[in-house]
Amino acid sequence: MKIATYAVKNYQFTLVIFLMIVALGVTTLLTMSRSEDPEIRAPQFPIVIIYPGTSPQDMEELVVDPIEKKISELEDIKKIKSTISDGVAVIEVHYKYESDVDNKHQELIREVSGMRQELPRDIYSIDVKKISPSDVNILQLGLVSENASRAALKKAAEGLQKELEKIPALKNVEIWGLPNEIVRVDLRLEKLAHLGLPLNAVLGSLQSEMANIPGGSLEAGTKAFNIKTGENFNSAEDVANTIVYAAGGKNILLKEVAEVQYDHEEEKHITRLNGHRAVFVTAAQKSGNNISQVQQAYLPVLEAYGKSLPANIELVQNFDQAANVNRRLGQLGTDFLIAILLVSITLLPLGGRAAFIVMISIPLSLAIGLVLLNVMGYNLNQLSIVGLVVALGLLVDDSIVVVENIERWLRQGHSRVQATLMATKQIGLAVVGCTVTLIIAFMPLVFMPEGAGDFIRSLPMAVISSVLASMLVSLTIIPFLASRLLKEKGGHPEGNLFMRSIQTLIHRSYAPLLNRALQRPLLSLLVAAVLFGGSLLLFPVIGFSLFPMSEKPQFLVNVKAPLQANLAYTNAVAREVEAELGNIPDVTYYATNVGKGNPRIYYNVIPENERQDFAQIFVQLKENTSMARKLEITEALRQRFSRYPDAKIEVKNFEQGPPMTAPIEVRLAGNNLDSLRILAARVEGLLKNTEGTLYVTNPVANLKSDIKVDINKEKARMLGVSSVDIARTVRLAIAGIAVGTFSDADGEDRAVVVTTPKGERATLAAFDHLHVNTAQGGAVPLKQLADLSLDASPLTINHYDKTRMVSVSAFVHKDLLLDRVLDDVIEKMDKLELPEGYSYSMGGEIESRQESFGGFGTVIIVTVFLFIAVLVLEFKTFKSTLIVLSVIPLGIVGAVLALLLTGNSLSFVAIIGLIALAGIEVKNSILLVDFTNQLRQQGRSLEEAIREAGEVRFLPIVLTSLTAIGGLLPIALSSNPLISPLAIVLIGGLISSTLLSRIVTPVVYKLIPPLVEGPEEGETTVVVQEQEAVLA
Repeated sequence: MKIATYAVKNYQFTLVIFLMIVALGVTTLLTMSRSEDPEIRAPQFPIVIIYPGTSPQDMEELVVDPIEKKISELEDIKKIKSTISDGVAVIEVHYKYESDVDNKHQELIREVSGMRQELPRDIYSIDVKKISPSDVNILQLGLVSENASRAALKKAAEGLQKELEKIPALKNVEIWGLPNEIVRVDLRLEKLAHLGLPLNAVLGSLQSEMANIPGGSLEAGTKAFNIKTGENFNSAEDVANTIVYAAGGKNILLKEVAEVQYDHEEEKHITRLNGHRAVFVTAAQKSGNNISQVQQAYLPVLEAYGKSLPANIELVQNFDQAANVNRRLGQLGTDFLIAILLVSITLLPLGGRAAFIVMISIPLSLAIGLVLLNVMGYNLNQLSIVGLVVALGLLVDDSIVVVENIERWLRQGHSRVQATLMATKQIGLAVVGCTVTLIIAFMPLVFMPEGAGDFIRSLPMAVISSVLASMLVSLTIIPFLASRLLKEKGGHPEGNLFMRSIQTLIHRSYAPLLNRALQRPLLSLLVAAVLFGGSLLLFPVIGFSLFPMSEKPQFLVNVKAPLQANLAYTNAVAREVEAELGNIPDVTYYATNVGKGNPRIYYNVIPENERQDFAQIFVQLKENTSMARKLEITEALRQRFSRYPDAKIEVKNFEQGPPMTAPIEVRLAGNNLDSLRILAARVEGLLKNTEGTLYVTNPVANLKSDIKVDINKEKARMLGVSSVDIARTVRLAIAGIAVGTFSDADGEDRAVVVTTPKGERATLAAFDHLHVNTAQGGAVPLKQLADLSLDASPLTINHYDKTRMVSVSAFVHKDLLLDRVLDDVIEKMDKLELPEGYSYSMGGEIESRQESFGGFGTVIIVTVFLFIAVLVLEFKTFKSTLIVLSVIPLGIVGAVLALLLTGNSLSFVAIIGLIALAGIEVKNSILLVDFTNQLRQQGRSLEEAIREAGEVRFLPIVLTSLTAIGGLLPIALSSNPLISPLAIVLIGGLISSTLLSRIVTPVVYKLIPPLVEGPEEGETTVVVQEQEAVLA
């Protein structure tokens, strides 16, 4: 090829260019951003509405329904999911995946802000959040102390927060488990009644005093000045001295009818570390940074700050994602070195010099591949590194083929330069064709849709960039090195002793077997077909799973206390769980969160919102804990907690892939809540009676009891009391009313909350002391205007695309195939009779599969036709194309057997392995078919060409397969269930394909021989003369 000729002739230029690329590659490796997992775009936005004291039904009618209706009219909406509970609603808005995240976030903010006037005025907050993968915390720190004051812990946490915020690469430094400080105004309602002071007047006066209204601007000379009216409050004393009523020349101050004092919000989130009182501080990493370098920035800060703390406060670094990343990348680096060693061993048959030349292609190809990856915007993460390791076994293929062909020409007596140029010319087109087909094989993975595509894309891009680089290296630097370093073989036409031994082995064992197969071609194909058909029958046996669990030595324990349990009860249950965890020697840290989920430390786990009946414990095991030991621990805990009578305790391992509620999720849709509850109970029983299910969850299994205030409207109207006044009085007494915020002398923002004294609220007795102001200025006891009754209602109301929905979910026991359990559930659901207007759909694993592989069929079809197009373009005949493609089923035989023998199911990454396997198989097949065609062009008969091509190409094909297997072996033996199935599939497929295709491809070639053109007279001589002239 001309590029090889140019590289050999201008070797100085070639050498300089590739040294520059190596330098760029090393620089890229050192500076390239690193993270544990790939970055995933997430065009979904939770709208969090906080409206304290509101029942789910009221929240649904007054807030959620109007917002959902408005949002559904926007463009590119994919789905809307809402969860409505007491005082809180979360509306998850999912846009189509290709939507621009920032633009859609701003659009949603505008729409929600625009309709704020249509919603109840006393909604506490509406927050449109943006979920970002980079919001996953890389640090979770604990400030631990049993006896430090709340003020001391607050000072320590805020000081640490400020230190971490100074590090440019960190963001979202947050404090957890520390209630906000407020100024609490405890109104004495009986005094208001005695003075005839309306409640609305007190609230209005406070809100007016706290209003900060801009004063406008004025001009003085040539300058313009903004007018600031200044804040009226700087302390709790200022609030206490507020005039709340003035009449008849007398002013009534707030402190005359209320106690005003500094306080903190009621505790809603209790945090502990290893059972000890603690406050958590977390931090996330900004995108585009190298997590290892970020760690080098914050470790000295943490060490210094820990030393500055009081003796009774300890700083504990209980979660550090950088340590996990460094450990994982280090393990992959070790696998990488082992793979290089194994690859080098497989190259020994080529001889020392040839093996050295081939090994040179590894650092050169990887350097170029890293540069290309970085330019395309990908970082180093577990998937891209796996892609580089997978490529390791492939990127020497082209160089092996080129060097082996050069060696063969040298053994025929040609000079080094002649052999190099003739061999490269002979094999160059096939090398290009092989590389293109391999790239096409990985293209479906590049174009996978949704989050699964984003998650996996860096793997195929790493392979593609490295393989492209290897093709360039094999056609430029490899010919140059071969023309300078390889020995001429005049005295040893069969090469070194190792080579001669292998050639003899091939001739004595493979050649006779091939002869017998060619004599009985139909029988040979029948045997191959039976093997392929048998492997297809094994697919139902191995089953399918989308993504495996994470191998990290970490897991979660979720505590779900009985319905409406208070925080104290849930905390007591969490204490008992902590006692169990403390008895396990493998456990290093357990971070307890009562009333809320643990801060986000894993990319697909979104923390639970505030719930008094919920607790979550994040458990970390010793670094060297194996996957098997972790499963043993979690299974033992499941057995132990399953017998716990006072709460539902779930032990959950982290899972890979996009987030899902549970593997099995049945969604029931309809309008009537009672009917949905009845149906959900039937589905719950159905799931519990299905073999292999655990942690069956029915959110509407029990109704909660609410206290309903039934207003006597006629009596209230006679006294001039409005329903709003009654509702505001009840809210004041039970939940409190926030009237505004101010900045104190230290610059700290403090909310002012008007409520009743702690001892008088949040109990039934509080209603006996409540008075409501009348229109005449008097006050009447609330119990004269309203009666209390118990009202049963659902704990939550869920919507899916504006329709009421109940989701009944379950997990599957680790020893059972998910597909079998799912099939059983779907079969039972199809037999379940649903009332008219009600329907069911499957979420969980099934929905994730549909989203992950949605549109994937189109990509596969395009890929198949691209395969065919490239092969037709190379061979100019459909017969040669069919012969090349006939090798693909042979790899499936070994791939399925390898999964079966190792106990793996057909997972998402295993499917990736099958797709990649097709490209590798076709690559090897091209070499054989192309050389057979060349021999026939040179005048060999059909059978002579088949036999000779089979023997000559046997060694390079086996060597390329062995190098690929050697590169993949460390990954296959690793404990990472995300990536090991990929290597297992490729290794099994390569073994079966390499062995079977040595027979099947020649047999198919004999049965459907393609037409080939004969050689032009004197072609070889002319070519050699041309190459000599070029180098003269």
